[in-house]
Amino acid sequence: MLVKRPIMDSQLDCLPKEVLFCRKCVMSNQRPRIEFDAAGVCSACRYAERKNKGIDWKARQEQFRRLMDRHRSRTGDFDVIVPCSGGKDSSTIAHRLKYEYGMHPLCVTFSPPIYSEIGWKNLRAFIDAGFDHILMSPSGTVNRPLTKLGLVLLGDHNEAFDRGQMSAPFQVAVKYNVKLVMYGENGEAEYGGTTRNNDNPGMPWEDFERIYYSTGLDTLVKIGLEDGYFKDKPDHNLLDFYQMPPIGDLKKLGIQMHWFGYYHTWVPQENYYYAAKHTGFQANPEGRTIGTYSKYAQLDDLTDSFLYYMMFIKFGFGRTTSDAAHEIRDGHITREEGIALVRRYDGEFPEQHFSAFLDYVDLTENEFWEVVDSFRLPHIWKKEDGRWILRHQVS
Repeated sequence: MLVKRPIMDSQLDCLPKEVLFCRKCVMSNQRPRIEFDAAGVCSACRYAERKNKGIDWKARQEQFRRLMDRHRSRTGDFDVIVPCSGGKDSSTIAHRLKYEYGMHPLCVTFSPPIYSEIGWKNLRAFIDAGFDHILMSPSGTVNRPLTKLGLVLLGDHNEAFDRGQMSAPFQVAVKYNVKLVMYGENGEAEYGGTTRNNDNPGMPWEDFERIYYSTGLDTLVKIGLEDGYFKDKPDHNLLDFYQMPPIGDLKKLGIQMHWFGYYHTWVPQENYYYAAKHTGFQANPEGRTIGTYSKYAQLDDLTDSFLYYMMFIKFGFGRTTSDAAHEIRDGHITREEGIALVRRYDGEFPEQHFSAFLDYVDLTENEFWEVVDSFRLPHIWKKEDGRWILRHQVS
């Protein structure tokens, strides 16, 4: 039986009570930290306008070349860390860094809860394409309880994975004395969020910590011990996987994080074509991914679809909305086509992976739905004839 605890996702307290949809794309103002202007247009669409017309990309790429020249090793030592899943985006970045810019990347993966067959195949194909790689796999005695805690308390089973995924590259950078960590895109700018770093090549460490580490790991572990999630108190070294090196140490060592997408136009579809050509990346052999219409996103982990299902529950939009909004901004589909896709696929439940997910997070089916319903906000959801329905849909 689950112990009743208050919901800990502070983002939910900051959501506007009036639900609005961007007039240019399909994104909702319920996306955390997104901004809408007086014309009803979201910050991601305004950023896309700047990408298309207001940024001197030749100058940015020249900046990037100078950055590479400063960090490139003359002895063949590792000179850039690339957080890597084996997906289309990280594969493209690593390949371009190595073969276009002459860098010596060390790629770092934090293992997801349950690798999919195609996700593991893509990661192996990427490594075999000529890349040095470190896979960090956390102890199941720690990762499983933390994953369950994330779902129950935050509505986000990926809380532990996200921490590890964010921390691992910087831990490796410290260990190997590599000064540059190269991420893909500024998600806050590309998909909607705070605009404060739209004109920065990377995120200040303080913002990084505030956005991605807002829930204290010590708090989660304490609750997990009190409520019986852990059989024994986790050893401190097992928790290190989930923690960033101290910001003071990163600054002292001169370690920087940059977004590849600050210097180069970021188009997910083009990354797919590039990775398929150069690193053996394969799309979903079963067709589209659950919860969206694309065949090349969200492939690595069998539990990933539950992240986007819970996003749909908490905020009233899911993966289809995010994908369609970006493709509208990229000019690949119209808003009307995006609306049709959202209405058809958003919020789709990943039934075929349900049993494996329940087993991983150690929940019964009834307990899972109890958790789900605890995250439905009254300004987003209503119940009619015993069924939950959204109060507002994009139109």
